Amino acid sequence: MSGLLVCAALGIEARAIRRGLSPRLTGTRVIATGIGPRRAARAAAHLGDQEAMAVVGFGGAVGGSLRPGDVLVASEVRFRGQVHPCPSAAPLAEELARAGLPAMVGPLVTADRVVRGAERRRLAALGAYAVDMETGPLALVAAGRPLAAVRVIVDTPQAPLLSPATLARGLAARRTLRALGPVLVRWAATIPGTVPFPLPEESLP
Repeated sequence: MSGLLVCAALGIEARAIRRGLSPRLTGTRVIATGIGPRRAARAAAHLGDQEAMAVVGFGGAVGGSLRPGDVLVASEVRFRGQVHPCPSAAPLAEELARAGLPAMVGPLVTADRVVRGAERRRLAALGAYAVDMETGPLALVAAGRPLAAVRVIVDTPQAPLLSPATLARGLAARRTLRALGPVLVRWAATIPGTVPFPLPEESLP
């Protein structure tokens, strides 16, 4: 491995991660892939294969175990009938806890669209903890490299996305994303064979 690649869907998410990183840090790229599985797949086609990968951003809870502001570290990523395990989820969650960011570990589902109501209940019944729209296509290209998927919860069945409180929840989640950066770097540093070297930060259209 030759460093860490952090993928976020939104520019606001990518900027939050970058702001939490030391300007002297080397070996870490932060890119914005765009929203949804189609844009994530297009971005995935342009990624190299020599870095540990972390897919990070906002997410929605599907059950009652997570509240707005909580952090989920995916134990596995489910996407279109495939399951992509994340073996280092527990150590990463422990690293987050040491940084004052307690996290839950559980399955993450990547959906093709915003999931609401009965569909969230169905995913929760299947054991999922949260849903996003980008991690799955990126996990497809992460085979053979370390993969982490971390989502900061912004909405839940009890706190819907389209509500007056969403802005405040989003600002709080952005602060959490900023704190995640150094933890992800420490996680990548524990991976055998990871050798950091200077890489530019970049965004994809």
